[in-house]
Amino acid sequence: MPHETQRQAVPVADARPDGDTFRVPLQHAPEVLLAQARAVRMPVFAPSRRVSDLVDITQVDPAIALDIRYATARNFLGFPIYPAARAFLQRPAALALSHARGLAARHGYGLLVYDAYRPWHVSYLFRQAVPEALYEFVGDPAVGSRHNRGCAVDLTLWDLATRQVVSMPSGFDEMTPRAHVTYAGGDAGTRARRDLLARIMAASGFLPLAEEWWHFDYVDWQDYPVMDLPFDTVGNTPIR
Repeated sequence: MPHETQRQAVPVADARPDGDTFRVPLQHAPEVLLAQARAVRMPVFAPSRRVSDLVDITQVDPAIALDIRYATARNFLGFPIYPAARAFLQRPAALALSHARGLAARHGYGLLVYDAYRPWHVSYLFRQAVPEALYEFVGDPAVGSRHNRGCAVDLTLWDLATRQVVSMPSGFDEMTPRAHVTYAGGDAGTRARRDLLARIMAASGFLPLAEEWWHFDYVDWQDYPVMDLPFDTVGNTPIR
């Protein structure tokens, strides 16, 4: 059952070294990328069927842990992008994620969220930052992403007994074939955990992304608007 309580931190340890984080060769300096992204205007998208109702997922379910990589330098760009380590989803998606957390607990695991709602200008920044050969991993801001709609979540599993993040076939945001959901190499145990996560999310109303084992889209994502709301304004203005 979801819980409407104050936001809490769930302490989870990641044993992997910081140097294990995947990095891309930046096409521009961080300050240039940030300035360009903040200045660009989001294109006009078609009206949506539903009004946005973004909620903080840890207020819906405090047992969901966070490791918001884009609020730190431990991400594929190597510098912080978000002003705060927070995660938002549309309310039905957040409730579905709470359901997934309950299913994971039956297997002895918790959920650790890396990213959820992503303002549109951040998607624009990602596209400008990476070389064209990696575009399949960052999406096209011209069409908007599921993250921009508050209907996508990036996450992994952590062991409830040891409070350690589990190993998967690749690291988060690793832009290599090891990240694909059909990758058949590496260790059988990591592939089994990847597949378990996929089953848990599918049973809770989420769809996988072929290129990224950690990325899942809420089934009704197309009903919600593409948004460029800063984190500190989420929940203040209805968006359709």
